[in-house]
Amino acid sequence: MPLTMPEELLLLMMDDASGRLLDRAMPAGDYALAAAALSELALAGRIDSDSQRLYVTNPGPTGDALLDGVLARLGGMLEQQDTRGWIETLAMDAAEMRDKLFARLVEAGVLRQEDSRFLWVFSERRYPQVSGKEEREVKARLLGVLFNDDIPETRDVLLIGLARAANLFTVILSDDELERAQPRIDQVADFEEINRALAAAVRNVLGQVARYSFPA
Repeated sequence: MPLTMPEELLLLMMDDASGRLLDRAMPAGDYALAAAALSELALAGRIDSDSQRLYVTNPGPTGDALLDGVLARLGGMLEQQDTRGWIETLAMDAAEMRDKLFARLVEAGVLRQEDSRFLWVFSERRYPQVSGKEEREVKARLLGVLFNDDIPETRDVLLIGLARAANLFTVILSDDELERAQPRIDQVADFEEINRALAAAVRNVLGQVARYSFPA
């Protein structure tokens, strides 16, 4: 089965050597993961959005338990929210979403789970990749979009926006490559309204972190 967008994003957010989440991907990665779930639902024809609200167009199940849970939540909320509002709301449950995705990727043989002790007391869980094939394929797709002028597939447009928000291109690309690719990253990512809403949510949360860390 092809990986879903949340699964692809999570693989990109992992440090290949340690099997842990990349520090530089957080806290924006929580927002990107929420947006990944919305992106997958949009591709499946279950939701749509305009400048005022994100709404369910087809409440039928997708067959994916994680996505169906998000879809049910979208349909069950009486108060309407725009895309950015839903990204911020769903991001509050990002840790639970990550745990479910890790379990699925372990079951699928993409990751393996390793439990250990840190300082003999604190438990630590890591998720090294089994072969790395899936992550390499995702990266190859993204690089193919960034370094040619072809019109990209919608899925890749959305994933580029997610990777941009989570600061992942600083890991995927060298400094020189990133400098060359940044205009293309921004051009492609801003095709989609979900990516623009995600970027606004991330700017807001990072601004709050900066104000908290460096008070006036």
